[in-house]
Amino acid sequence: MCELLAMSANTPTDLCFSFTGLTRRGGATGPHKDGWGVAFYEGHGVRAFHDADASAHSRIAEVVQTHPIKSEVAICHIRQANVGEICLANTHPFIRELWGRYWVFAHNGQLKAFRGSRDFYEPVGSTDSEALFCDILNHLRRHCDRNTPDEDLVARLVNLSRHYAREGVFNLLLSNGEWLFTYCTTKMASITRRAPFGPARLRDADVTVDFESETTPDDIVSVIVTEPLTTDETWDIYEPGEWRLWRKGEVVQSGRADARPD
Repeated sequence: MCELLAMSANTPTDLCFSFTGLTRRGGATGPHKDGWGVAFYEGHGVRAFHDADASAHSRIAEVVQTHPIKSEVAICHIRQANVGEICLANTHPFIRELWGRYWVFAHNGQLKAFRGSRDFYEPVGSTDSEALFCDILNHLRRHCDRNTPDEDLVARLVNLSRHYAREGVFNLLLSNGEWLFTYCTTKMASITRRAPFGPARLRDADVTVDFESETTPDDIVSVIVTEPLTTDETWDIYEPGEWRLWRKGEVVQSGRADARPD
């Protein structure tokens, strides 16, 4: 199993704070030591870092923790390998282009028998997660186009997620840079920070931040993660089968799609 982190409409302080907490779980306070990766949307581009080593001891992770990156959507993943060898090709998040946009995907779970379609998109590595990502994009490419309304795209993602969840654990983060789609079968939690801001203390590191001194009254930032990162904030726990669509730090659509037969 792995751990996920996503941020919507984030500030550099929120990003460094949350990323620091998550990376400690990669080989220090947690067992997820088999590689890590993070992707930040910056306009139409994506700044990505990947490492096959444990994030808690990664020099690259140290650079990211202290680099003031501002991004409307960021997706991070720390890996505990269960399908596929430990190598750079198998580290999340995975990135592909579709309709002139970069799509970023990370998955927590296990669908051992999953192979997926072999169409325009194919996996580079050997994980079930990358095969799932390619299968999703192949489906969207076959049934939609660049002019398909977001509501129709999201409806397809919900149905696909429900289908995949019948085959195993499927906790999902997926973004095209404009929005972030999340789906939970087992564990996922979120928190939205807005004015008036207060302090927060990490669960996995001796770090506290006073967000009031680091933000403006107009800032809104949401953090979505496998397990809550802080000890002194109230996190909103997803229900199994719950999905949410995030845009600029806010939930704009949500619902339930339990893994039941069609």
